[in-house]
Amino acid sequence: MTAEAHPGPEAAAGRAAEAPPADGSAPAANRNAAFAAALLDELARGGVRHVCVCPGSRSTPLAIAAARTPGLRCWVHLDERAAGFFALGIAKATRAPVALVCTSGTAAANFLPAVVEASHARVPLVLLTADRPPELRDWGAPQTIDQVRLFGGAVRWYAELPTPAPELALLRHVRASGARAAAVAAGPPAGPVHLNVPLREPLEPTPVPADAPALAALADTAAARGRPAARAPRASADGAADGGEPGGAPPWTRVVRPPPLP
Repeated sequence: MTAEAHPGPEAAAGRAAEAPPADGSAPAANRNAAFAAALLDELARGGVRHVCVCPGSRSTPLAIAAARTPGLRCWVHLDERAAGFFALGIAKATRAPVALVCTSGTAAANFLPAVVEASHARVPLVLLTADRPPELRDWGAPQTIDQVRLFGGAVRWYAELPTPAPELALLRHVRASGARAAAVAAGPPAGPVHLNVPLREPLEPTPVPADAPALAALADTAAARGRPAARAPRASADGAADGGEPGGAPPWTRVVRPPPLP
């Protein structure tokens, strides 16, 4: 199928929304929006430049964050298997990690063929699979599966992220996980990594009054520290995307420029 460079996956998510800046200088609409924005921003800082988004309800926060994060180009696919191999091709051509986003359930299983090939060919992929929160798992809902370590030994690293909450420590953990995912995917040896992302409703960026005070405080903290926004990639002499300079990144972030594939 043909992939389309999309100005924003809000259409795939089914709703247009106003998202907060990736630098955290303004409060996010709710905890899911803040969580997803932090994760995608950190992936961009770690060298990810392309995100293949497969439309779905549970992955709405991730899709919108990908569209709003500076430096990321989004590609929308209706079929997860096609998206996997499309991302594989981009990663081979650019020699940099490419992210894949899908909704919960059987959708994630369609990434497996591309994941196995990426593992053997040492191609960097970052798989972001949205999932139901723990209390909604294993109740026999249609198209739901156990997504914990779904890809087994085919990935270089796996992590189950915590459910979002408006807490500074948790957002630091999410950023650290994003930085590690990009670094491990880049290698050596390069290969796929898997982050399973449980999300509770509301999935759309609707303001949640209960989250507002804590998120406003977090935004004030980020502004006080002078945290810069993620930078767009710079073109080098050979036309390749530059991973950016690590200066100005927060102390819990490790920015690694992806090495050439063997």
